[in-house]
This record gives sequence, C-alpha cells and structure tokens, in this order.
Amino acid sequence: MTDRTSAPDLWRDDPDRYWTGLDRAVTRSGLDAPVLALDLAALDHNIADLRRRSSGVPLRIASKSVRVRSVIDRVLGLDGFGGVLAYDLAEAQWLATASGVRDVLMGYPSVRRSAIARLLADEVATQRVTLLVDSVDHLDVIDAVAPPGRRPVVRVAVDLDASLRLFGRVHLGVRRSPVHRRVDAVALARQIVARPGFDLVGVMSYEAQVAGVTNAVPGRRMMNAAVRSMQAASMIELRRRRGAVVAALGELAELQIVNAGGTGSVEATSRDRAVTDIAVGSGLFGGHLFDGYARFRPAPALSFGLDVTRIPGPGLVTCAGGGWIASGPPARDRLPQPVWPAGLDYVDTEAAGEVQTPLRGSATSSLRIGDRVWFRHTKSGEVCERADTVAVIERDADGDGRVGDTVPTYRGEGRCFL
Repeated sequence: MTDRTSAPDLWRDDPDRYWTGLDRAVTRSGLDAPVLALDLAALDHNIADLRRRSSGVPLRIASKSVRVRSVIDRVLGLDGFGGVLAYDLAEAQWLATASGVRDVLMGYPSVRRSAIARLLADEVATQRVTLLVDSVDHLDVIDAVAPPGRRPVVRVAVDLDASLRLFGRVHLGVRRSPVHRRVDAVALARQIVARPGFDLVGVMSYEAQVAGVTNAVPGRRMMNAAVRSMQAASMIELRRRRGAVVAALGELAELQIVNAGGTGSVEATSRDRAVTDIAVGSGLFGGHLFDGYARFRPAPALSFGLDVTRIPGPGLVTCAGGGWIASGPPARDRLPQPVWPAGLDYVDTEAAGEVQTPLRGSATSSLRIGDRVWFRHTKSGEVCERADTVAVIERDADGDGRVGDTVPTYRGEGRCFL
C-alpha cells in the first residue's frame, strides 16, 4: 500500500504538493486574482493545536485577526472556544446582533460617540458587549452620550497594562493602559462601582512582549535565548501582579471575565490561574510571523494568490498587487512572503508594491504571464481587508483539494471598521 501524507500534514511534509493542490483547486473554480484561499484541513490543524496549548483554558477569538464572520461563527461552535475579543465598537455590536455572539469583549477603549449611542440604544447588544476602559474619562464620554437612567447599565472591564517595567526606566511591551499597578486598578475600579449606570465585570490584559515577540528566529541564537529569558521573567512578574489585581477587584465586584494573552503566549498564559480565557486570532490562519516561535508552528491555513502580469527581464516576474503590509515597526518581516513556486524573493529596491510587485529568483524561469504566485501574510488582519471573498478549500484523504464554498470577508459584507 502506498504511504500517503494526510491532508493536514501536507503543508509541512510535502509543501509543493500542498501549494500545487491549492492552486489547482482555485484555478478549476475560475476565481480571479487577487484571491484568498482558506484550507480547512490546515485551519483544523491550527484549531487543534491552539486547544492543546491552552490546556483546557477557554479561547476567545480576536476578531481583528480573522475578519470573516462565517469563520468566527464556525470556530465559536467548537469545544474550547467561547466569546470574541472585538477591535471596534460598531463591529462588537454587529457580532452581538447579526451573529448572536453572547460574549463580546472590546479589546480597546472607544470614544466614538455615534457608535456608543447606537450600542446604548440596543438592549440586546448592551447585555452582550463589554466595553474596555482604563480611565474615568472613558466613563465620562459614555455618560455624555446618554446619562444613567436614560440608558441600560453598561458592562465594563478594566484594561490592565501587562508590560514589564524594570528599574523605573525600561518598558518591555506595548504602550496601552496607564493602569499598571494594583493600586491604579483598585482606584479605577472603586470609581466604576460607585457610579450609577456601570457594571464592572472584567479585566483584560495583553502581554505583547510574550505573545507578540518571536523567540526562535533562525540564525539568531543569542538573541532568541535573551528573548526567552525576558519572556519567562515577564510571565512570573505578570502572574503575580495580575493575580493580585484580580483578587482585589473581585472584592469590589463579581468578575466574569479575565482575558489575557495571544497566539504567541497561549502555553504561558494558560498557567495563570487568574485568567478565565485567552485571546487567539492570527494562530487560526497561521501567518508567517509565527514561524519564529519555539513552542508551536501553525499551518498556513490562509494564503493569497496574485497573477503574473509582466516578465520585465530574465530572472524577473511582476505580479499585480501585493503590498498587503502588516502593522508594526516597518521591516522585512511585515511583508507578505512569496511561498509558491518556491524560489522567489522580492527585488530589494521595490519590495511589495501597492499596484505591482516584482519578484526575482530561480522559480521565475517556470512562470509565464497569467500564472499565479502564492503568498503568506505576516499577521492576518491586513489580508482580509483586501478582498471581498475567501475561497474555502476542502481536501480529500489523498490531499487533493477543491473549492467547496466562497464566503465573504467583513469587507465583502460591506463592513469597514478600522
């Protein structure tokens, strides 16, 4: 009997077969480029891996890294997942009503008065959406839109800064909330519970210095070791501090949510007993940023294909589009990664362009005008803002693929939030 590679493992064990099968499936369907393709076998691999890494702690979908409502709905229906971490208030209300998501936590504060007004006028959404605050000023904005007595009670969570601060000068992590110390959190919580019209129900914190920093980059052994040491020290400090904050706030209000972490920190965050759920987003689609982590390697579930439209010279091809750049410090790792055919790279003087992207390398010799080149995105949020639909790839036991469906992105549903 012939030994066949299972469909979920093709991406790793036989990448040429994986990408060839995906390309043929999309080509047979007649879909034009730029085209997004979501391989269900790879998505299922990532879902199983995230659940394994969380050790039973529920996972909350970070919607900014997905932006496909049907995928959010599908994953929420699986064991181990519950709730959404939204990135925009209008989006949160939409998910709570259009998709019936019963637990939507805002991942960021909002002061957009029109969105607040619409939320406060929606009795269903106000019961399902929790706003994030890190200042009394956020409460003032809500009251200015609609004072207590003229609106439903608003669910709020405190955004606890999760960065590592050393010697009073070193700041490791993102610049988010001013609420860092236990005393800061308690002072804000006391003001929330004392004000009519607000219900303190949770705490949110994001340890970006662990979840968002690679620690197994090839060729950077000493730097990787230093990053892993920093991350271990940071989690020890954060577990102590976050636990103290949650305990103190629990004496003032009944906390329902303690959200933390991200795709890159699932194992470490799951060991924090104060945490009720862990945010994951990009780990579902498997952007190439996560190839640089020591403890996991997601499958490239989502990818996008561009057409070759020019051959400007020997060893060169040009694709239409491609400048789908990820957020963060401008660097090469923010660029999409050309992955198939293997042997392609950017032209350094142009890189990924807004309208066209030239590529060089050995694989150019096999490409003709009209052929397709496949790319992996860095994160996930940027890619779904560039297309209306996603082709869903189903594979049989032999790994052969077909387009089983096409589903809309947020953009395809006419939604543009941020």
